[in-house]
Amino acid sequence: MKYVLLHPTYFPSIIQMAAMAQTSHIYFEMEDNYQKQSYRTRTYIAHNNGELLLNIPIIHTKNGNRQKTKDVKVENSFPWQSHHWKSIKTAYRTSPFFEFYEDELNPLFAKEVSCLMTHNLEIIELLFDLIGIDTEVSKTEEYKKNPLEKDFRYLANAKTEKNFTFEKYTQVLEAHHGFLPNLSVLDLLFNEGPNTLNYLESQQLEIQS
Repeated sequence: MKYVLLHPTYFPSIIQMAAMAQTSHIYFEMEDNYQKQSYRTRTYIAHNNGELLLNIPIIHTKNGNRQKTKDVKVENSFPWQSHHWKSIKTAYRTSPFFEFYEDELNPLFAKEVSCLMTHNLEIIELLFDLIGIDTEVSKTEEYKKNPLEKDFRYLANAKTEKNFTFEKYTQVLEAHHGFLPNLSVLDLLFNEGPNTLNYLESQQLEIQS
């Protein structure tokens, strides 16, 4: 794929990162209206009992009016960052590559976050560096209803999951609940390490019926 259009999300899912790894140019949607219950503010990691949701609390508008995602502010009255990092460490500290990436990821949970969009873009930039994704990135300047790019914006919608087929890889908690597909790319990174890019590039992005 030459061009794809995506929403910047919180520690993107494996299918989202596969779309980023398999293109030469990513356009990030900057002009969309914020939607609740989407991967803009949430991600899933493995847990002893299955999937564990990590969710960023945000400040909602007082009048209930819609706001653009790029204008959404994060609610920091609750120590969500330390909770997320603690959950990640608990889930993956015994995985083969957690210690290899721990020091690079820790600062994302240590500094206060203000703007949701800025935080998600910083996360993706770091993930590109850790995984080895080398592709051109642009930001949209207007909302595109009928984009020329391959439109993967729907991947940010947590309420309309598509049926993708994923190759299995060894997960550290697989013995507890079986293989869990399409978690946050952190799961893949901590379990597969340097092989993460090869895995992402080999996944089929077509929707299975």
